[in-house]
Amino acid sequence: MTQDFPQNDRNRIRRGHLRAKYDVSTVCAILDSHFLCHVGFEIDGQPHAIPTCHWREGNRLYWHGSSKSQMITHLAAGNPACVTVTQLDGLVLARSAFSTSVNYRSVMCYGTPSLVTDEAEFDRQMKLFFEQIVPGRWDQLRPMTAQERKATGLLVMEIDDAAAKVRAAPPGDGAEADFPVWAGVIPIATVQRDAVVAPEGARAALNHPTLERFSWQNDGNR
Repeated sequence: MTQDFPQNDRNRIRRGHLRAKYDVSTVCAILDSHFLCHVGFEIDGQPHAIPTCHWREGNRLYWHGSSKSQMITHLAAGNPACVTVTQLDGLVLARSAFSTSVNYRSVMCYGTPSLVTDEAEFDRQMKLFFEQIVPGRWDQLRPMTAQERKATGLLVMEIDDAAAKVRAAPPGDGAEADFPVWAGVIPIATVQRDAVVAPEGARAALNHPTLERFSWQNDGNR
């Protein structure tokens, strides 16, 4: 990968351009900070933005869904997509409504997805996805059946270009500090909590290694 994604009419940030970042390291860090993305595409003039889980390997993004879903069939046919990831980091409470904002990290990635059809690569990517969620989980699972594999469409998208936008600052109205209202930042974070065992498997899950992993993962952000 190059050090920076080239700027063009599609990815250039025009509003708030001082918050724009085009370097690959920032883009990848935001992509890797969250499992949830939104996949944007258009069908017959109607825009769609579908939330789903994603993962990254190098300069490629992956996500999956029902093989017969509109998202999978449309994008597998060679149509372009825009994949976005956003992390909300704080409420920025200023002294006026106009100056109130949020701290955030966001990224938009553009490319043309294609379907992963090689069975070995399909299994390798699915394992990579599950290992990022809970390390060691894939090898504990019941093996995927042929019908389940057939029902799952896995898309890969080379990131042609991308842009990130980041705000990480206090309120920008310091000149109004004499106005008698509290101003500052209220941090926001996604926290993984203690695992809740499925009721039908509570006895079998006792002392399961997956739960041991959660015991040290549940107090931080991904």
